[in-house]
Amino acid sequence: MNSLLNTARPPVFCPGCSHERITYALDKAFQHIGLSGNQIAIVSDIGCSGLFDTFFNTHALHGLHGRALTYAVGLKLARPELTVIVTMGDGGLGIGGAHLLSACRRNLDITLLILNNFNFGMTGGQFSVTTPQNATVGSGFLNQLEMPMDVCAVAVSAGAAFVRRCSSYAKNLAEDIENAICFKGFSILDIHGICTGRYTKANKLTPKMIEKSLAESEPCGGVVEKNLRKEYGGHYRELAAGLQPLSPPLNIEARFAPLETARQEIVILGNAGQRVMTAGEILCLAGMSAGLQVSQKNDYDITVLRGPAISEVIFSHQEIGYTGIENPSVVLAISQEGVNRRKAMFAALDESAIVILAGGVDIPPCNANIYPADFGINSQDFALAALAMLAKLKKAVHTDMLDAGLRLRFKPPVLDAALNIIRSLKD
Repeated sequence: MNSLLNTARPPVFCPGCSHERITYALDKAFQHIGLSGNQIAIVSDIGCSGLFDTFFNTHALHGLHGRALTYAVGLKLARPELTVIVTMGDGGLGIGGAHLLSACRRNLDITLLILNNFNFGMTGGQFSVTTPQNATVGSGFLNQLEMPMDVCAVAVSAGAAFVRRCSSYAKNLAEDIENAICFKGFSILDIHGICTGRYTKANKLTPKMIEKSLAESEPCGGVVEKNLRKEYGGHYRELAAGLQPLSPPLNIEARFAPLETARQEIVILGNAGQRVMTAGEILCLAGMSAGLQVSQKNDYDITVLRGPAISEVIFSHQEIGYTGIENPSVVLAISQEGVNRRKAMFAALDESAIVILAGGVDIPPCNANIYPADFGINSQDFALAALAMLAKLKKAVHTDMLDAGLRLRFKPPVLDAALNIIRSLKD
């Protein structure tokens, strides 16, 4: 195979930078494996390692600092036939550490090359997660306060099945890269090198020192037997193939003529336990049964089981672009908590708007038409009862639309119970 290096954009690293050696070793690995440019995607991070995507005639994606692995995961899942290579420095490694842990656990067939030169070389030589504590760096004494991270130990403990620590000056570097690429699963190479532009101006570091340091480190030579398992992408597709196909989207036929020609904006103001979101969904299904465009937007507290619950529904004959409601045509005020959350909204209501007001609920003064309602049922059914009253008033929905919405949303016996509530409030 021919070289995949981009002759129009040769490496532009500082003289003596080990990244250049890695560039040529990666190209040599590609050639030996027999990969063409359209079979490879190089995903690069920020920093000097982030230049790699420009040096090769391959697919490429240049991402945000520390996030390269997240893009690589999406690429590999969407295009499993691609050989996906991630180049990242020790700076990006620290910034995106959580993504490294996820990649190790997941075991997707991606190769991560960490160009580890022990500092943020591009931005001034500040300390990184791999900087030795005795180093002199561009961020004062901060590196003295932290233990440097053992990338390989972390990767092994997180579940990576191929982990190797090596030198960018090793004669067999291209072979190491090739072995990592050919491994079926997530593979990581922690490649130690020299930053001549920043790090070695204040710290003595030579290829022989790197070799000695690696020899004294915990052995990390490639396949991690205890972590071997199925590759994530293939295993995912294997399990997914055994699932029952999903049902097709619900096809809702337009069976009725809509009541209104103008856009209708309906707000249900309730609280947790009143099935407000379900009522909003029923309302949407009812609108669709009349051929209308609909949208639903909900608002509730993170406590879920306590506090206000609000659903905003829009009916329109045209496509809905903006789903916000500032001046509704209908308000179903069924809870004081919901009303209190949207007090400011009432001042904007005009004479064309209506408010269905449940007993015991107080609302701010407004110009809307108020329809008091004493539902006489459990408060958890107030939202459904308010829809029934809305249909009775023939505002936004009529009873046939509401009936259709209920039948699309529920099955017996829940449907029967809901219809009984609606029928009890018709007359």
